[in-house]
This record gives sequence, C-alpha cells and structure tokens, in this order.
Amino acid sequence: MPQKSITRIGNRILGSLPAGEYARLIPHLKLITLEYKQILFEAHKPLRYAYFPEDSVISMVSTVVDKAVVEVGLAGRDEMVCVATFLGANSTPHQGIVQRQGRAIRIRANVLHDEFRRGGKLQELLLRHTQALLVQIAQTSVCNRLHSLEARLCRWLLMIHDRVEGDEFLLTQDIISMMLGAQRTGVTEAAGVLQKRAIISYSRGRMTILARKKLEETVCECYWIVREESDRLNGIRPSHSGSRN
Repeated sequence: MPQKSITRIGNRILGSLPAGEYARLIPHLKLITLEYKQILFEAHKPLRYAYFPEDSVISMVSTVVDKAVVEVGLAGRDEMVCVATFLGANSTPHQGIVQRQGRAIRIRANVLHDEFRRGGKLQELLLRHTQALLVQIAQTSVCNRLHSLEARLCRWLLMIHDRVEGDEFLLTQDIISMMLGAQRTGVTEAAGVLQKRAIISYSRGRMTILARKKLEETVCECYWIVREESDRLNGIRPSHSGSRN
C-alpha cells in the first residue's frame, strides 16, 4: 500500500526521479526510522531490501578472519545502500550498520531490480551512484594504507558531516576505531589533537564539529578525490577547491 507518510523526499536519488517513475515506485516505498548501531543486513545473507537514507547514515563494513571490522563505504541522503539488489546479486560480503539514527526509505530488493531493468532515469542515477561508491571504496583502501590516523579521522568526520544536518552527532570512539580499523588508543590520541586545536569537541559519545574549515585543511587528499567525483557525477559544481590549498 502507498506510504502516506512520505510527503517530502529527503533522498537525492529518489528526489531526482521524474514524476512518472516516482509514482510507479510509491506503492513499494516505506518510510522507516533507523536506530543507532542497528544492523540492516548481514554478510552473505539474502538481501530483502535496499535503503535510501534521508537524515540517517549507513556504513558498509567488512569483517576479516581475525574478527577485525573495517568500514568500506558510507551512505547518506545523496546515496543508497545495497547496490547488489539492482545488479542482480542476492547477497553481499559486507554488513550494513546504522551510523546515525534517522529516517530512510526502504524498498524490496526484487522491486528495485525490476525497476532498474526498465532503463529509465532511476537506472542512470543508480549507475552513477555505483561509480561514486566504487571510487569511495577504492580511495578508502588507499587512505587506510598510506595516511596517518589523524588524517583518516578527519576524512571520516568530514564524510559524516557531509551527510547530516547540524554539527553534532552521536559517535563513540569504539565505533570510530572500528570504522577506521585502528586501535582505540590511537583514535583517542588523534581526537585529542583535534580537540586541542579547537577543531572538534568530544564528550560522552557526542561529537561536535567546531571548525570545518580547519578540518578541511587537515584532511588528506583522499577526501577531496571522493568528494569531487561524487559532485561531478551528481552535476554539482565544486565550491570548495580553495580548501585544498
């Protein structure tokens, strides 16, 4: 049945659809509330749904043999989660975890796959999203291998900040260390450096971005490579090029 609660589209992909395509999807869309640290899907398990975040943020993480968990992708209001659903796969090697609670629009995997095969605007938008995600995953791998923990923390905080409204969000150091694949002591030290420079404030699991400009000046080039590719694919003119200098 149509979800009457979806009166405003808070996700860029769905919000960019022509009226006809969106109307065809309406009966299959459900607005849901995601909770912090909620598991949306498990690795190698059948995928039932795809998710289009509105004000929530979802991480895709990978678990290796020694049980270490590392983030491989991040999705917010400009993106979606579970590309495997429209590419014809029924599972993924990754797990989906909610990083910021909030709203998301859910659709059954088979419905999204069928709509993708129609070849309309949704297919174009999802393919662009897939390209941006591939760049994000590849650059994250490069960043984790080559750059300092402080620079990686800055990259991750900026990516979260890009996907939320406001400057404050729930974020524990345990979660940060898991997402970055780093020891908690290292994260504590890196966060402490940023706090001393009045770039962030962190207390009782709440992170506040105090000086985004300084955060941009500290981050490595990996953030800008991913950001600029995403902007290019979305037809957004860069407004931050000076921040790299």
